[in-house]
Amino acid sequence: MSLLHHSALVKLYGETQLYFWKILRATHFVPDKWYVKAQYCAYMSKRLNIERPRSFNEKLQWIKLYDRKQRYTTLVDKYKVKEYVSEKIGERYVVPLLGVWEHFEEIDFDQLPDQFVLKCTHDSGSVMICEDKKSFNIDVAREKLEDGLAHNYFYRWREWPYKDVKPRIIAEKYLDDENGDLEDYKVLCFNGKAAFIQLHRGRHSNCYTQDYYNTDWVLQPFNQKGYYAGSNPEQKPEFLEEMLHLSEVLAEGIPHIRVDWYYNKGQLYLGELTFFDAAGYAEFVPDEVDLFLGGLIKLPEKQTEA
Repeated sequence: MSLLHHSALVKLYGETQLYFWKILRATHFVPDKWYVKAQYCAYMSKRLNIERPRSFNEKLQWIKLYDRKQRYTTLVDKYKVKEYVSEKIGERYVVPLLGVWEHFEEIDFDQLPDQFVLKCTHDSGSVMICEDKKSFNIDVAREKLEDGLAHNYFYRWREWPYKDVKPRIIAEKYLDDENGDLEDYKVLCFNGKAAFIQLHRGRHSNCYTQDYYNTDWVLQPFNQKGYYAGSNPEQKPEFLEEMLHLSEVLAEGIPHIRVDWYYNKGQLYLGELTFFDAAGYAEFVPDEVDLFLGGLIKLPEKQTEA
């Protein structure tokens, strides 16, 4: 790709994101309950029953509004969660930290290894993967990460835990495997108990798949719209019991949380903790899975009025 093409790409990305955030900023004054009701209707094509939620997606919207414990903010902060996880289950499960900065210009790339990952601490999606520092496009990284730093991710989906996370950039150790694409294990926990695992394979390839397994590693007959299922069941991982146990330790006392893991060279690493899978707008195939998973969530008492 030519330098001219790179510049045009950076400019287009910046203009598109600026337009999006200007529109979103105009909705900041809308009360959270009204906002999630309107957004739910737009994404799910039906009304949200927030007073008597039954489905998985409805209950996630309820949790956004009424389960606002302060520690949730720490759990979604990609920098602070490292200390929390180290104390809870051990430092060995934390992806090594290479640096943390409040501004992109503070990053000294000469001090970073040839491979690393940059990400914002306060949102989802502001990630830049460097597989080779010689070909890493710093301009694209600057545009994406500075854009992330400039905005409060909470207002996009009204996921309350993100509201007060301090915006920063961290660099982490780059993880891969012999196939060049790390598998992603996402453990869905309900009221502190692991129930299902999402397996993501080929994320950075043209053969990206997602499958659901239960805790006995039996492939499940459901999925989410927009994902292809793998052509063959994956062999039961040797670290399954360890992963499930650690997930339940981290999920203790929480109505629902997704605990994400990587397995690299014989070691489990926590990816992140997510309260709202697909922001609470996951369309399942078949449809009744939404109700089935919702039945696994026991909601707590209301914490606040939104």
